[in-house]
Amino acid sequence: MTRAVLGILGGSGMYDLPGLVDLRERRVSTPWGEPSDVLHCGRIGATDVVFLSRHGAGHRLSPSGINYRANIDALKRAGVTDLVSLTACGSYREELSPGSFVLVDNFLDRTFRRESSFFGNGCVAHVPFAHPVGPRLQERIALAARAERIPAHVGGTCVCMEGPQFSTLSESLAYRSQGYAVVNMTSMPEAKLAREAEITYAVIAMVTDYDCWHPGHENVDVAGVLRVMDANRSLAHRLVARLAADFPSEHEPCPAGSDRALEAAILTAPEARDPQLLARLDGVAGRVLAPGG
Repeated sequence: MTRAVLGILGGSGMYDLPGLVDLRERRVSTPWGEPSDVLHCGRIGATDVVFLSRHGAGHRLSPSGINYRANIDALKRAGVTDLVSLTACGSYREELSPGSFVLVDNFLDRTFRRESSFFGNGCVAHVPFAHPVGPRLQERIALAARAERIPAHVGGTCVCMEGPQFSTLSESLAYRSQGYAVVNMTSMPEAKLAREAEITYAVIAMVTDYDCWHPGHENVDVAGVLRVMDANRSLAHRLVARLAADFPSEHEPCPAGSDRALEAAILTAPEARDPQLLARLDGVAGRVLAPGG
């Protein structure tokens, strides 16, 4: 069995993780460039935890400027088996009001400027991605929320837009009419890369606004997002702390196959693989690419 290491990616307003003991900073260089920030490694209870601020200290990185491949590679090299993304989001549903927590289970990818795969010419791979969120990890988050009496809606699709601008009214009304739950700017290609790295992935989406469709609420702006995130920060920290405290010591096999995603995914014949690309893939795909893997 593989030892469980819980990774936490902090989004807007979530730049640290209180409660980590034996804290040490780890700076990781990857073949894909530099991650957003140093990794903060420690423990909560008996669980090893690795925290990374997605936007970096001082929120210096825009959603389109984040090096998602470097972030996921660095977390994989740190041993992360299960990754929880904390993200601000807008809501398309009346009942998902600002301040709500939503455990989304699927995505609509509307990004277009970002590198979305570790693989390519010289080593082609196609991972299954019908169910991008690990069901068992999501269930553990839901149990932690109930234990802390933090209301959390389970399920729903998140639209991931490119940004950095917020939605137009037409976009907001269209996505709402199609039944999507929330919108954010960072779940893609993060979830895709986590799947390629065989890391189980889940999202805690914190609603900050109604985007711009709701006639009874002001349109989303930065001040409003930060105001709600400030109010939610302590709840998010409690939820993560409870999740970590109750986390199993060994990684649980993912029902969606996230931790085995590469086993039948690589199409390129061994003799046709690009050695330079293989060298870059050692962190995320070494399990299957190494001799005898």
